[in-house]
Amino acid sequence: MKHLFSFALVLFISVPSFAWDQKLPLPIDQCAVHAPYGIPTVTKPDATVICRSGYVTMHDNQAKIPVWASYSIDATTALGCIARTNAFVADNSLPLGKKASPTDYAGTGYDQGHLVPDGDQSYNQQVEWESFLMTNMSPQLPNLNRGVWKQLESNVRAWAVQRNHKLIVIPGDIYDILSAKKIGKSNVVVPSALFKIVIDTQTNEALAFIYEHKESQPTDITLGQVSIAEVEKRTGITFPMPKGVDKNAKPKVWTADLGALGKSKKAKCGKDD
Repeated sequence: MKHLFSFALVLFISVPSFAWDQKLPLPIDQCAVHAPYGIPTVTKPDATVICRSGYVTMHDNQAKIPVWASYSIDATTALGCIARTNAFVADNSLPLGKKASPTDYAGTGYDQGHLVPDGDQSYNQQVEWESFLMTNMSPQLPNLNRGVWKQLESNVRAWAVQRNHKLIVIPGDIYDILSAKKIGKSNVVVPSALFKIVIDTQTNEALAFIYEHKESQPTDITLGQVSIAEVEKRTGITFPMPKGVDKNAKPKVWTADLGALGKSKKAKCGKDD
């Protein structure tokens, strides 16, 4: 009886105390705001492009992780005040066998790692919930997810506020489905690296980063800077860019005042970033 009680307690703690209504994906053309230069192209034998209110993503239905995602962020959406819900849930828009569920990650040592971060989607409740769909997650080691990857996410918000320009952000996973480690009953692929491209829509400047999927690494985001061409080489994805972007360049990484970002967040929401 004691063991049954303990199991029930763990189950109770691990399941959200509320359910939220999943809406059907939007028509792809309604996500033009999140991919204004066009949809990234890559050949996958079984993949689905899914448009949500806050982002668009290509989900690999064999790997059960996103190939890429794309979303827009500006000074307003970077300072959203919706509290984090941790409303992780399988995506009902895909059939069983083609998607991951939160239970696939349980006890594996991997975080349910966002591609499109909750902190960039906290300006609207439905948008915030949809950031927790498993079609927006990949297995990430805690020190990566909560380290340099989180640092880059904070920098993106700071850039959006400081520059006061709309940014297009394209995060994604790098993996070889044949050789990759897999977790859970759904055989969710663990990526070998993560990438992110950030485009300033007003100046047409663009930055690119790759972080190898390893537990121990510095939180200095500049150490992962690469060219867009390198991301394309590693992923096989072609990324449409605004006119004037040199895919082979590695421009200086923009400065980010994280202290000012925290003050702006606190002034608007009563809490720091």
